[in-house]
Amino acid sequence: MALCMSLDSAGSKLWLEQIVPLHSNLAYPLKHLGVIMAGMDFFIRPATGTGSADWIRIPNADIDIKIARRLTRTIIRGGEGDNLHDEGAESTIYTVRGILSIDDYKKILKMFRTGQPFIHDPFEERDVKVIFASLEYEGSTEKFVFELIEDVI
Repeated sequence: MALCMSLDSAGSKLWLEQIVPLHSNLAYPLKHLGVIMAGMDFFIRPATGTGSADWIRIPNADIDIKIARRLTRTIIRGGEGDNLHDEGAESTIYTVRGILSIDDYKKILKMFRTGQPFIHDPFEERDVKVIFASLEYEGSTEKFVFELIEDVI
């Protein structure tokens, strides 16, 4: 496998070992072996941002979404069993992985510490207010993992 480096328009270094389309049957096993996948652009901006210049673009990000309903389970002792009640709310967890320059990392770290940023959900094509659940960054490789939570009522 050839290792190549390129510079995108934002100046972030992109290390590409092998590009595998996300719809490929090989995508899941290769992802877990550490092969970087072809991704999509991820956009995030601070809560105070108002214009298009405030958005930070992270190219070739791997974005996973988990959506869960809030349920209440009531166990009836001596009765027929249990009842499930749908509370009518859902929580969305976004896990974003990729490569991020140190300069962009510093901007995002400021968002992590100061408030609730907005992201652009690339699947539903809408802007979403989120909170950071966690942030990981490897300075030597510029790899990152963000976990962001949106709460929909």
